[in-house]
Amino acid sequence: MTPPSADIPASFVINGSRHALTIPPWITLLDLLREHLRLTGTKKGCEHGQCGACTVLVEGIRLNSCLVLAVSRDGADITTIEGLERDGQLHPLQAVFMEHDAFQCGYCTPGQICSAAGLLLEGHTHNRAEIRENMSGNLCRCGAYTNIADAIQDVMDQDATAREAAE
Repeated sequence: MTPPSADIPASFVINGSRHALTIPPWITLLDLLREHLRLTGTKKGCEHGQCGACTVLVEGIRLNSCLVLAVSRDGADITTIEGLERDGQLHPLQAVFMEHDAFQCGYCTPGQICSAAGLLLEGHTHNRAEIRENMSGNLCRCGAYTNIADAIQDVMDQDATAREAAE
């Protein structure tokens, strides 16, 4: 007699595409993205939720994907670094990270950018000190923090200018 499968059906909208999967209940969201869906932009760092390399957006909220069981986000809309660009155009954060050289080795960059995108969506960061505080969960071993903060500030300033022009 064959034992019943321990896998659980789950579905997600990842970077705009629906995925109906059958997955083990113990797999993390990070491993689902990297190992099963081959979305390797999201990085595996500490696997303890302390470095932020695995940050993705779930329903627009930043989340350390290494700490979350994938089945617990059944039905969720998930955005990874690969899903930020639209119609071949980089997300403004992706573009300014390049302009400001806000990376060195680049390992933390996807998590930094996803976290910054969540920070902008949250809307309660208004100055450089708040940028630094609200990005403190994302570590950069190379020390590109000044350039990262410059890049985020640049996008915040662009957004503020666009809002003023629309009024």
